[in-house]
This record gives sequence, structure tokens and C-alpha cells, in this order.
Amino acid sequence: MSLIPIRSASTPVPGSTPGTSAAAATGSGAERSDAARNRELLLCAARQLVEECGADGVTMDKLAERAGVGKGTVFRRFGNRAGLMMTLLSDAEADFQGRFMFGPPPLGPGAQPVERLIAFGAERIRYVMEFGELARAAEASLHNRFEAPAAVLWHRHIEHLLRSAGFSADPWLMAMSLSATLEPERLLHAVRVQHISPERLEESWRELVTRVVGGADSAADS
Repeated sequence: MSLIPIRSASTPVPGSTPGTSAAAATGSGAERSDAARNRELLLCAARQLVEECGADGVTMDKLAERAGVGKGTVFRRFGNRAGLMMTLLSDAEADFQGRFMFGPPPLGPGAQPVERLIAFGAERIRYVMEFGELARAAEASLHNRFEAPAAVLWHRHIEHLLRSAGFSADPWLMAMSLSATLEPERLLHAVRVQHISPERLEESWRELVTRVVGGADSAADS
């Protein structure tokens, strides 16, 4: 299974010289082993903080204190707070990617494009209901929101399904518009502030996709 990493593997290690590989930046095998242990220590501490005070309550200072390391170590490992949140989401994102790229229909291959697109939005809404705080915190960075490999993959997947469904009126732009309705901050606000149930959001997504693709078919026939 080949999945798109939530963060680019080609991103240089923070603090390293441009063009230096991650392996070279971390030094010997023993140093790499220590780095792996430190990374897991930091992630365990971060998960504990998220459970205790929510994603909004996690700061780099708190993480350094909980893990017993210097703040510089935290920044070198994750770059910034949004990078930390992206790392915490990696396993959940890999699972989601695996299901919509290779899993059973209707989310995965084998169903009609419109049904796959409907299933994609419904699954994304459920994903946000479970991991929304982390996703919202990760998307505080504009790069993470629009240009991270995973975000690019979601957009391309929606665009591909639109094209496969026969939507020809600028599917790239329509994919961007549809993606905007699935942004974590928007969905969380709808549920928590406007008291809209996740089920209503899923039904609204179904109607939106059906109208978008169906409207394009009607326009082509007229």
C-alpha cells in the first residue's frame, strides 16, 4: 500500500543544512535510535496533554515540560505547533487514505464516482467529529491547510471523482469549493454552536454533490 504522508518526506530536518538528508542530519545509528525514542516520548506526552486539556491547551512549552526536554528539542522535532498536530494525526490520516484509495466501496474503488464522492464527504465528516480538534489546530498553518501532501491528495481525489462523473465545468475549482465545506473549523462550529447533527451534515453533503453533478449533466443536455 502506498500512502501520501501527511507531511512531506522531502521536508528538511529543522536546523539542518538545505540538501542534507534526514539520516545525515541525525548522525550515527545510535543517535538515530535516540532520536526515535525522543520522538515517541514527545508524542506520548502530547497525547496525554490532548486528553487532559484538549488540543487548544497544548503548547510547545507544556509539551517540553511534560516530556522533560528543552523547548528547542520540541521545535527541532516538529517545527511548530501546527506541525506537532499534523504528526499526531498521521496514523488516523493514513487509515483514512487507505480506505478511500484502496478500501471497499462505496468509499473505495468499485462504486460509481458520485457514490464514492458522497461516501468520501460522509467519512470526512465522521473523521472531523473524531479528530476535529487536532485537525483544526493543524490547519492553523495555511501551508498545512492547503499545501500539505494530504490536503493536496484530498483535493485531487475529489477532482478525479468529479471528472469521472462527467463534471467538466472546471472540476479543479469545484473540488476546491467542495473541499471548503469539509473544513474542520466549519464543521465543528456547525455541530457545537449551531447544533446541527453530523447526520444532517452528511445528508447535506449528499444533496450538494448530487445537485452539483446532476446540474452539470442538465446543463450539458440543454
